[in-house]
Amino acid sequence: MERLTSPPRLMIVSDLDHTMVDHHDPENLSLLRFNSLWEHAYRHDSLLVFSTGRSPTLYKELRKEKPLLTPDITIMSVGTEITYGNSMVPDHGWVETLNNKWDLGFVKEEAGKFPELKLQAETEQRPHKVSFYVDKSKAQEVTKELSQRFLKRGLDVKIIYSGGMDLDILPQGAGKGQALAYLLKKLKTEGKLPVNTLACGDSGNDAELFSIPDVYGVMVSNAQEELLKWHAENAKDNPKVIHAKERCAGGIIQAIGHFKLGPNLSPRDVSDFLECKVENVNPGHEVVKFFLFYERWRRGEVENSEAYTASLKASSHPGGVFVHPSGTEKSLRDTIDELRKYHGDKQGKKFRVWADQVLATDTTPGTWIVKLDKWEQDGEERRGCTTTVKFTAKEGEGLVWEHVQQTWSEESKVKDDSSWII
Repeated sequence: MERLTSPPRLMIVSDLDHTMVDHHDPENLSLLRFNSLWEHAYRHDSLLVFSTGRSPTLYKELRKEKPLLTPDITIMSVGTEITYGNSMVPDHGWVETLNNKWDLGFVKEEAGKFPELKLQAETEQRPHKVSFYVDKSKAQEVTKELSQRFLKRGLDVKIIYSGGMDLDILPQGAGKGQALAYLLKKLKTEGKLPVNTLACGDSGNDAELFSIPDVYGVMVSNAQEELLKWHAENAKDNPKVIHAKERCAGGIIQAIGHFKLGPNLSPRDVSDFLECKVENVNPGHEVVKFFLFYERWRRGEVENSEAYTASLKASSHPGGVFVHPSGTEKSLRDTIDELRKYHGDKQGKKFRVWADQVLATDTTPGTWIVKLDKWEQDGEERRGCTTTVKFTAKEGEGLVWEHVQQTWSEESKVKDDSSWII
């Protein structure tokens, strides 16, 4: 968040399972569409927040399974944990807030008296969250009785039922909505209140997100019955909350366009690489566009045409250098020539490429340094490189690639120098 010197243009606060992540989409296409849009148009001046019911353990598992971007802020365990950045630094002020009128031992004791409640895995039991499974037919009755018992014990708690089976008990001041309200207040204090905020969800524990004043909201098309019921009873006349026609991340992109919050054309929705241009000089866009082309080239989804390689060479400096993760230095133009022989080698295979944390710095007039993490998913194998690109702008020529350096990411499962191209 330190990179932002002014209020974020947009802050997206999104649930993960069945909202940002479509578990019925084995190719993760809607998520990859969102990824390229965010890195191309928003990463440099906006904030991405994931707000999930998952514990840190299950959240990290999901990151290994799906091509998720790195958020600026992560809200986990149904709004009871807030962390910042890639290293997930906890917000201690939020922890202190939640400690008020909360007694974990009492909560477990009372809830343990209900045979209808089945305790979830140990990883899902958190300092400010106790989680159970409950049959849908018993949920309303159990919630009512449990609330009355807590009230008699003087406990100030909140019970949230979501997903048709999950029942979470939290401090009254916790939840996704309160975590978002806390975050907005904190950003305002720091002079960084977002110009616009878009909340995105699909289930009952997301309802609170849509209750925060001055926040736009989207329920994705596959939203669950419990959230649609809440909307019908509480927010059907609110023009700032819509029910999208598209599933998951596709619904988020739709909402960006509906509310006119900024660009909503993902580079993945542009079919011709040569026509994928932007009006202003945008080094981040160039990087996203290139690696998208690289994916399509290897999948055989673009023609093996001289026009493409000629275009790539024209945008590369004649003396441009590529430093391979192995440490070997190559000519950029030779690397492009080498790419020719890999056309279509991943055709029909599960091969995807995405860029994460794309940040461009204007070092001197006409010169940019772009840093990013470039990832490849090849079947079940995932590998990534920390990538640094130096661009220069030449009149009439646009951006020119001068230097590319890659080193293996610490998070990369596979580090095979021999099969890594660029």
